[in-house]
Amino acid sequence: MLGDPDKTAAGPYGVLIPLIGLAKRWTFYIGKDGRILFIDKEVKPDSAGADVAKKLAELGIPKRK
Repeated sequence: MLGDPDKTAAGPYGVLIPLIGLAKRWTFYIGKDGRILFIDKEVKPDSAGADVAKKLAELGIPKRK
């Protein structure tokens, strides 16, 4: 999760909704090299945690011990 009260990240990531000044609820999966691996544009708050775990596994990201 990223707190972005002044919207310095929302603009460059393309998630800012200009008319209302809020950000879209997207999840960006970013690799160790800083490259975006995947963008989930259909985040479901009720299952977000499980969805993130599943996508990390699909991307081959190992679980932390």
